[in-house]
Amino acid sequence: MNILIIGSGGREHALAWKVKQSSKVKRLFIAPGNAGTSLLGTNLQVGVSDFEGLKCAVLDNQIDLVLVGPEVPLCEGLYDFFKADSSLKHIKFVGPSKMGAQLEGSKDFAKEFMMRHQIPTAKYLAVTSGNLSEGLSFLKTMNAPYVLKADGLAAGKGVLIINDLQEAETSLKEMLDGQFGAASSKVVIEEFLSGIECSVFAITDGKNYRILPVAKDYKRIGEGDTGLNTGGMGAISPVSFADEVYMKKVEDRIIRPTVEGLKADQIIYNGFIFFGLINCGGEPMVIEYNVRMGDPETEAVMLRIKSDFVDLLIGAADGTVAEKSIEIDDRTAVTVMMVSGGYPGNYEKGKVICGLNSIDGSIAFHAGTKQIGDDVCSDGGRVIAVSSYGKNMKEALSCSYKNAQLINFDGMYFRKDLGFDL
Repeated sequence: MNILIIGSGGREHALAWKVKQSSKVKRLFIAPGNAGTSLLGTNLQVGVSDFEGLKCAVLDNQIDLVLVGPEVPLCEGLYDFFKADSSLKHIKFVGPSKMGAQLEGSKDFAKEFMMRHQIPTAKYLAVTSGNLSEGLSFLKTMNAPYVLKADGLAAGKGVLIINDLQEAETSLKEMLDGQFGAASSKVVIEEFLSGIECSVFAITDGKNYRILPVAKDYKRIGEGDTGLNTGGMGAISPVSFADEVYMKKVEDRIIRPTVEGLKADQIIYNGFIFFGLINCGGEPMVIEYNVRMGDPETEAVMLRIKSDFVDLLIGAADGTVAEKSIEIDDRTAVTVMMVSGGYPGNYEKGKVICGLNSIDGSIAFHAGTKQIGDDVCSDGGRVIAVSSYGKNMKEALSCSYKNAQLINFDGMYFRKDLGFDL
């Protein structure tokens, strides 16, 4: 079959790498892709939100299955666009409906969903300019630190964790005044949960599901989890504390009730669910949902799936997940993210990347790259994700770090302490 992957980051390169291994694939396309995905399939210069352009690409290339990487086109209703079009509706589509994508597109929607279906999460209040006084009163009932989240999509930047009450009150007003644009016209104030986080992924057809390997990512730019939040500086799979006992709680209390809740609410959902969890003294709680695979976790998780990934995608798209199985590799997989100097603040693009051909024993997934003439150049904040296998975390990290040292571009940086908390 001909498959189109939508997106341009490290996640999409890793998905393309895994999809390409299936005997079911005839031709692979990525829109818009990057310098790395062009080595696995054909890049199509179509933006992720260009629905008409994507329609032409699908029809011109006789696409049989569409896999959506990022959240934005899902929240904008790409699934609904396909299903409403007579020339597209027969095509297998992996990604939720616009309503399903609200699990990520609106923090308030997700919180209401969790409350309705008794899914464990922090207590909260949704605040707009209309009930600001209630929000300020709610803050006074909380203990520091105070968590403020923009309701809408803010490219991973819409969460503030503040230790001082007065500062939290000021920040709440600033967010409602447009600090994160329309995304923070509504703000969710949330109880702070203390513990260690992990990312759990499931693929569902809206009725049944399969659980993918668990991972842990590292969001802060600085070592020891200091400094600004980023899109993710690396990932490790499996996660030591997510053992059989913990994962049984996760499945019974979170994954199954979520899928059953989607069905009960008559929400169409064919795709991935990312559960951002926190381990509070052995009890899993949901911090957030995402409606796609995480990045950089995908760059580690894909290494640990041994079975035919395309078979799972077909199951999600056509309602046959119950018939599909998944085989997991016992080895550890890790990802070390190499980023541009200055990221997550201002950084320069167009830096020539050297050493990609000299790495040995790792896979270099391209996160933000562009082919310029004969050179592969940086084209984003996160540039290369170096992923490796190992018998254990230490061995896998050693391999990724050794190969990261062989890759070079002006101003590059990577964290050297991944896994310090495991």
